[in-house]
Amino acid sequence: MENKKLASKKAKDPRVMPHSIEAEQCVLGCAFIDQDASFGVMSALKESDFYSETHKIIFESMYKVFSSNTPIDFVTITEHLEKTGNLESVGGIDYLTTLTNVVPSASNFQHYVDIVKNNSVLRQLIGAGQDIINKSYGDVDMEDALTFAEENIFRIGDKDDRGGLTHINVAVNNTIANFEELQNNKGSIRGVPSGIYGLDKITNGFQKGALILIAARPGCGKTSLGMNMINHAAVKCGKKCAIFSLEMSKEEIAARSICSLAYVDMGNALKGEMNDKEWKAVLAASKRLSEANIYIDEGFSKSPVDILSKCRKLKREKGLDILMIDYLQLMQGSTAKSQENRTQEISDITRTLKMAARELEIPIILLSQLSRQSETRKDHRPILSDLRESGSIEQDADMVLFIYRADMYNDVPEAEREAGIAEIIIAKNRAGKCDTIKTKWVGSITSFLNLDKDANAQSLEETAPVPHDAPPSKPVEVLQEDEELIPLPEESSAPAEVPSVPVASEEIPPPDIDDIPMMPLGEADELLDIFE
Repeated sequence: MENKKLASKKAKDPRVMPHSIEAEQCVLGCAFIDQDASFGVMSALKESDFYSETHKIIFESMYKVFSSNTPIDFVTITEHLEKTGNLESVGGIDYLTTLTNVVPSASNFQHYVDIVKNNSVLRQLIGAGQDIINKSYGDVDMEDALTFAEENIFRIGDKDDRGGLTHINVAVNNTIANFEELQNNKGSIRGVPSGIYGLDKITNGFQKGALILIAARPGCGKTSLGMNMINHAAVKCGKKCAIFSLEMSKEEIAARSICSLAYVDMGNALKGEMNDKEWKAVLAASKRLSEANIYIDEGFSKSPVDILSKCRKLKREKGLDILMIDYLQLMQGSTAKSQENRTQEISDITRTLKMAARELEIPIILLSQLSRQSETRKDHRPILSDLRESGSIEQDADMVLFIYRADMYNDVPEAEREAGIAEIIIAKNRAGKCDTIKTKWVGSITSFLNLDKDANAQSLEETAPVPHDAPPSKPVEVLQEDEELIPLPEESSAPAEVPSVPVASEEIPPPDIDDIPMMPLGEADELLDIFE
């Protein structure tokens, strides 16, 4: 009954901020009479959490005494208040005596702390709401007003320290449990698979909370590599993926993905020159892509705060396993102040995205441009210092992947240029070794293909056909500026039943069996027939 009374105590005037004087008195009283309670109160609350000015002064005095490694009790607090000239202003010895007698024991101190903290957050929300109202009345751009509102609200939640100190025994037990799971599931990918066998073998997939940077010079295929990874995660592994593209429309993304999955020359598709086999392969690929959980925002969200806001909603409503942003240099800082200095702005963006990856517990793939420095060197392979406006990019990223293609440079020997080899260079790996993985770049289908025979054999074994009795495909959903989910246009010309076999274009020389796509669509036997 007492707890209910404390929690529901509010001033009759609705314009008075939420507070409970009784709960504040109980908190301070518990700190007076119990040493363990004083530790809990000092770590959970701060001066601004109290509504009463008197209680703010008393708590501040307690905190200073506590910080000096002196026990909190009636004598030490009275002496400190007297030295600072605040004893009489808080009601003198009589009021301090009242606080020590307000609770019989400190057993319920955590409940009193929760009431004080709850009222403090409510007051902060009211204050933030008033600031948002005042901001909206001014001459301000809509995007700036929305960003201001989001930042003010999110800042309140961020102030709540949900971590705290944890005994290492907890971390040890969690780690051993993870090791045990890995031992019992040898060979399985723990994170989100990229589809690049050599990369997954080193990284064990992209891990939760990781910020993965994919950087390359323009035209090297960073968007294609990112899309290959997202398509692999969504289509083959059933992961829920989000794409924030500041460069391409949702239709361009869909066209690339379909042609890549179908192994059809995108040029033929865009010119309307596909043969029957290619058209059937495109329809089969579009069906599988439509059934995948991929959500697209096509350039409406440029700040990390906007992206985080939409991803929070998506994760809550649909779920989210991995996010890709294309690309860093097209993003904007969340505040006008950060935009004054581009290096600082990039630093703020990468730092926010790293925190977002940890909060959402997903890997974030961030694409980035490289500077021209690599083009001036004899060896054109990128290095970390080539990152544009580097600053904190290298520091915040858990993994940095570079793309190097010899065919992009005229001063490279002709044999290397014609080989079509694309190197994926792991330049930084916080959780493992750095290495280079060689893949086959096929520009006509914007795909990076595995060269490893074991990888392709594994892909063939795992391939599943599209069942003819599968339920009607659902369209890829798209995140728009208002955060509503809208469907892409349905394929009107798709037949009721289509084969699921990807067919290579007749105009493209068929690849060797070693170059089978990372995400084959048909059954193993059907896929092998393509290359006979």
